[in-house]
Amino acid sequence: MTVSFRAAAPFRLLLIASLTLLAACALPRSGPNKNEIFDGAVERGGNTQVIYVNDHVTRASSFVPAYGFSNSFRAAGQVGADEIRPGDVLGLSIWENVDDGLLTSLGASSTSLTEIQVDSDGFIFVPYAGRVRAAGSTPDELRETITQRLSTQTPDPQVTVQRVAGDGATVSVVGRVGAQGVYPIERPTRSLSAMLARAGGVAIAPEVAVVTVKRGSDSGRVWLTDLYANPGNDIALRPGDLIVVEEDQRSFTSLGALGGQTRVPLGNEMINAVEAIAMVGGLDSSLADPTGVFVLRDEPESVASRVLGKPVQGTQRFAYVLDLTRPNGLFLARDFVIRDGDTVYVTEAPYVQWQKTLSAVTGSAATADSLSSIGN
Repeated sequence: MTVSFRAAAPFRLLLIASLTLLAACALPRSGPNKNEIFDGAVERGGNTQVIYVNDHVTRASSFVPAYGFSNSFRAAGQVGADEIRPGDVLGLSIWENVDDGLLTSLGASSTSLTEIQVDSDGFIFVPYAGRVRAAGSTPDELRETITQRLSTQTPDPQVTVQRVAGDGATVSVVGRVGAQGVYPIERPTRSLSAMLARAGGVAIAPEVAVVTVKRGSDSGRVWLTDLYANPGNDIALRPGDLIVVEEDQRSFTSLGALGGQTRVPLGNEMINAVEAIAMVGGLDSSLADPTGVFVLRDEPESVASRVLGKPVQGTQRFAYVLDLTRPNGLFLARDFVIRDGDTVYVTEAPYVQWQKTLSAVTGSAATADSLSSIGN
């Protein structure tokens, strides 16, 4: 039995040492610590610009891509409700001052030509008047043209032209609206807001609704609330416009020693780092290192150059560091704007890792004692 006791002691020490080393290398945690992030800095051979946030950084990085319409959208005039366009359907009524006219039957004084469609080149065909250009004219101008042509063949003809409003001047409204569909541009619906109302209004919360207008190869978008707040955003519609209403997808992600690890929608508000942290329940008081609050993002070339104070090429990876323990740390965090796609990551305090290591060691020691007893 003496040999057995002596053999158990080295075994116990070896087991404790092995478990201690294993605990130090493979302890569970929520992500990299502060030093590991700094090891990825450009200055240390990495590819990330690790920058402490100061007043200059908050100003230089305060770039928020804005929604809005370009000048080409804003300068477009309203569509004339009476202007005839290719695709329109017209109705013609013709009176002749004879008993047996060119178009009227015996005993009838008038004839009606219904559903005459303006072709893609903008023309219509009228018997005895020939091929007449209709596109670009008002119904009254087209009436005069047809009257002049018929007057050479029948005495004092009288013509009326009716236009089915908007058949050739339509827009498509899709997405989160009350009634998707193709709608004519009529006198009451020449503007964007009026057309949205015609489509049953927006079917989502106004603060997260984004309205996109696609016109040929161009497009522009605006927050629904900005559309109503700023008359300049209520653009005139053009034939063929596509109006898309959708819920905004902008968000940031929170990770690490925070109250919640999740994807958080931004809505249409500008929020700062303090608000972002508060939105997920704040720092975890039992885990978080207030000196290791990071905002990770890809900065466009222009912003990166302003932040670094020197020209750079291409998009740059940035890890902005917010030390909340500094005298103005909370003020800087309050001034630092969070953008779409940001990751807000908070490292664990060094004490937490030490506590985990100590727990692993003491747990390993208890396990070793148990194994030693079994060996004995």
